Amino acid sequence: MNPYDEWYALVRALELKEKFGGEVTVLNVGPAENDTVIRKALAIGADKAVRINAEPSTALETAKHISNYASEHSYDAIFLGKETIDYNGSEVGGMVSGLMDWPYISYASKLETENGTTHTVTRDIEGGVEVVELETPFVLSAAKGLAEQRIPNMRGIMMAKRKPLEVVEPQAVESHVSVAKFELPSDKGEVKMIDPENMDELVRLLHEEAKVI
Repeated sequence: MNPYDEWYALVRALELKEKFGGEVTVLNVGPAENDTVIRKALAIGADKAVRINAEPSTALETAKHISNYASEHSYDAIFLGKETIDYNGSEVGGMVSGLMDWPYISYASKLETENGTTHTVTRDIEGGVEVVELETPFVLSAAKGLAEQRIPNMRGIMMAKRKPLEVVEPQAVESHVSVAKFELPSDKGEVKMIDPENMDELVRLLHEEAKVI
């Protein structure tokens, strides 16, 4: 789990469960190596976990696996982190929303509710914040501020070993994108140290070599 999934999405879902009841299910798309990470979510407080036994190569494949499974279950909401910390794509949440035809709120930094079904969400936008009101079901991507991090305690870790972790085989999904290749960036040139008293030389290098001024 990246911090947006763990600290904000998962914890806010747990807070809603503690206030209104219900159940929190952690859904992961990946290989068996992910089970350790999933157990951490159970230790934090999730009730059960499901791992879809697939290794998607694109965000769309991940979203299709999630939406295929979620559409067969009566979830009130789907919480995700705003982005992964490997590709920072911010794609899966919007795709899940589109595939399920559910409302989508991205970059949510605050969520309030009085009755468990009608929610007021504050989200960051360029130049300010936006406040929206909606009812379940919906998809939400969590940004910093939505909740506060919880650290698994010993009791939670022991209980996580007894909580169910279901492994399901994926439905066939079509991928519209394939990775052609990966390339490392070109090597950077050597660092040049300029005497702080020699500002003329620094300006010359920035202008003639770096071409930034």
